[in-house]
Amino acid sequence: MSTPTESNPLRTDLVNRAVPDPCVLVIFGATGDLTRRKLIPALYNLAADGNVPSSLAVVCFARRDKTSEGFREELGEAARKYSRRPVNDELWRRFAANIFYHQSNFHDAAGYESLGRELDGIDERLGTGGNRLFYMASSPTEFDAILENLRASGLSRAKAGAWSRLIVEKPFGTDLPSATRLNEAVAAAFPEKDTFRIDHYLGKETAQNLMVLRFANTVFEALWNHRYVENVQITASEPLGVETRAGYYETSGALRDMVQNHLLQLLCLTAMEPPADLGADAVRDEKVKVLRALRPLTGTGVADNVIRAQYTAGFINGRDVPSYREEPGVAPDSVTETYVALRLHIDNWRWAGVPFFVRVGKRLPKSGTEIAIQFRGTPPVLFNRQSQLQDPNVLVIRIQPDEGISFRMAAKMPGAVLQIEPVKMDFHYGTSFGKATPEAYERLLLDAMSGDATLFARRDEVEHAWKFVDGIRAAWQDGEAPRLDFYPAGSWGPREADELLAQDGAVWRRL
Repeated sequence: MSTPTESNPLRTDLVNRAVPDPCVLVIFGATGDLTRRKLIPALYNLAADGNVPSSLAVVCFARRDKTSEGFREELGEAARKYSRRPVNDELWRRFAANIFYHQSNFHDAAGYESLGRELDGIDERLGTGGNRLFYMASSPTEFDAILENLRASGLSRAKAGAWSRLIVEKPFGTDLPSATRLNEAVAAAFPEKDTFRIDHYLGKETAQNLMVLRFANTVFEALWNHRYVENVQITASEPLGVETRAGYYETSGALRDMVQNHLLQLLCLTAMEPPADLGADAVRDEKVKVLRALRPLTGTGVADNVIRAQYTAGFINGRDVPSYREEPGVAPDSVTETYVALRLHIDNWRWAGVPFFVRVGKRLPKSGTEIAIQFRGTPPVLFNRQSQLQDPNVLVIRIQPDEGISFRMAAKMPGAVLQIEPVKMDFHYGTSFGKATPEAYERLLLDAMSGDATLFARRDEVEHAWKFVDGIRAAWQDGEAPRLDFYPAGSWGPREADELLAQDGAVWRRL
């Protein structure tokens, strides 16, 4: 067996992060699915791993008539259903003892005054030191009221020697003007350094590992540029349809629901320059530079570089499924896109001339999100002389569901005949480190409690992303965009998306 100092010296230098300060987490809109499915299971798992503060209380702020005892029971059932690990009854009992339910309307100033008194009482009983983390998990229509009442009640102002922070759940507006208004409302209550705009994709281990993959491995960083990269593909695919979200999706569509936030964030992590250090602002400075270097898509540029489509009836996962227009709550003549594919260019020195192909779609055959770096082919000599050119090298970063990294390369098959076939080196987070991969919300909640904003979106990131997306939407609304295309459920999207890549001699990678 090799020793850590000989074969794996870095393992001896691993340092556990400091446990955050004691605090109270206040969740607005706590009776919603986000709290049950993600937040409480994430907090429980952090507690099971010993990563929560020495004293942590959770105050669930919502309008429904409930008691703390009754709500704890509801959350216990949800934790047993959605936790990534089995729930230990004794640990849950100790954890749940510090969960409290606070009933109030989001618009009622008196509710925030009573909340302040409850928080002061928790500080005295549990020693949480006046540290508060406010999580807006409500409908975005309530954000303004929550922010104004936090400001007016003084709850957003940190006490002496303590901190007060805000987590904002997406969507961060619906366009640039609304995002700017939301950011101004946030800034009136909380300084930017205490504002954490959450994008759960950035909490996934593989997304976090992108910087390590690039900047801690000489072999990759040396090739990570236009000289060696043919194209980059970012795909987010899901077999689900609109389900019960028609009311939201009809006003959003795939472009605003996924591209503006999740996929542009992944693009930034893929394309960014090395930051000066690992501080939050140094990393986010480099991400903003990528957004600023994105070639704008407007007018006829949208028609040439964007495909929008909608799923029709089809067959998926062994059953017939209806078209988008037949889904409950969807207009029969809806032109909302359930699929979008884009050809993007980053006009800087590193990426000049390299197309970035981004696609997202519902009712596709498989669920998954990945980034594929396709490298340029070898010269047409030696093994590549014949017309049947070899498959190019491809580095694939799998974001979900099977988080990991794979690399495709050429190898000779055994035998007397020279026959070359592609082989794959594969790394899986779930099996390589002997421990379960934490859920994204676990890392993000822990970072917010610790005051580390590296994996959260900054105000200028959000606004630059909306500015880019708004240019595309304006072309759609002005009639300069391509027509709405269609694809059958269970397929990999419309034929026009394949033709978009064919213009650059490329094909979509199958997940």
